[in-house]
Amino acid sequence: MFPDLIKRPRRIRNSNIRDLVKESQLSVDDLIYPLFVVHGEGIKEEIPSMPGNYHWSLDLVMDEIEELVDLGIKAVILFGIPESKDPQGSNAWAEEGIVQQACQKIKEKYPELLVITDVCLCQYTDHGHCGILEDGKVKNDPTLELLAQTAVSHARAGADMVAPSDMMDGRVGAIRQGLDENGFEDVSIMAYSAKYASSFYGPFRDAAHSAPQEGDRRSYQMDPANSREAIKETALDIEEGADIVMVKPALSYLDIIKEIKEEFNYPVAAYNVSGEFSLIKAATEKGWVNEKEIVLEMLLSMKRAGTDLILTYFAKDVAEWLREE
Repeated sequence: MFPDLIKRPRRIRNSNIRDLVKESQLSVDDLIYPLFVVHGEGIKEEIPSMPGNYHWSLDLVMDEIEELVDLGIKAVILFGIPESKDPQGSNAWAEEGIVQQACQKIKEKYPELLVITDVCLCQYTDHGHCGILEDGKVKNDPTLELLAQTAVSHARAGADMVAPSDMMDGRVGAIRQGLDENGFEDVSIMAYSAKYASSFYGPFRDAAHSAPQEGDRRSYQMDPANSREAIKETALDIEEGADIVMVKPALSYLDIIKEIKEEFNYPVAAYNVSGEFSLIKAATEKGWVNEKEIVLEMLLSMKRAGTDLILTYFAKDVAEWLREE
């Protein structure tokens, strides 16, 4: 043996040095918590495939908001489930729509909380697609006006940020123009820029009641085989006025997060989606994994890849765990 020739990287892994040289950090400031709001009163209905997540009526969601604020979580994203649906998804932009009412109620009591709204038509259309459907095809350009109209209605209700998730071409530009023309220049856009046609969305469609009644979404969501396409989509969204770009899902697309961060050096969000959440919950219930350890490692991997913000159903748990450390 030649000890003088051995390189010793283990020296900085000792407990008193380890934290000083840590390259990536996970913080409560990174977290965005998704909420599902519904019409009615006294409703706190657990989503079967997403344990610990609920459909909330507006009277009860305020208790959940208070808990989030107490935990130090600074942002939520709202998904609405309407009372009725139609081919155009008209309740998406209704003045008394569920998301609009939720925005108003939350901002009145918690003006400091960042309220983000999902902008899409899938929850509101009776066919479950993210745009206008004609002859079995989702029509891109006629959908843009409705998405812009929806975003403006959210801004008018008090939303700080809108997040178009529909994947129509040109929707960021249409929304930016609509916001600016209506005096909402300060409302920002977090674009679902690289949103893949993923198998990890199943529990969310249960939560949002948004599964397509016919066909699928592969004509507008991205092919999981493609990475260069993600760069193109992100470049277009930035050019059209996106303030933050997003990769969805997160865990199977860490390479995409890294490529986008390195290419654009732009704020990047990652959506730790419902399927990723539910798989861990199921394995935890079986006793196969340590939930805290695996969740923190998973979210840290997203930070290491280049993520600045993480939308995650684990946000409350993570905030509590980080507080304990």
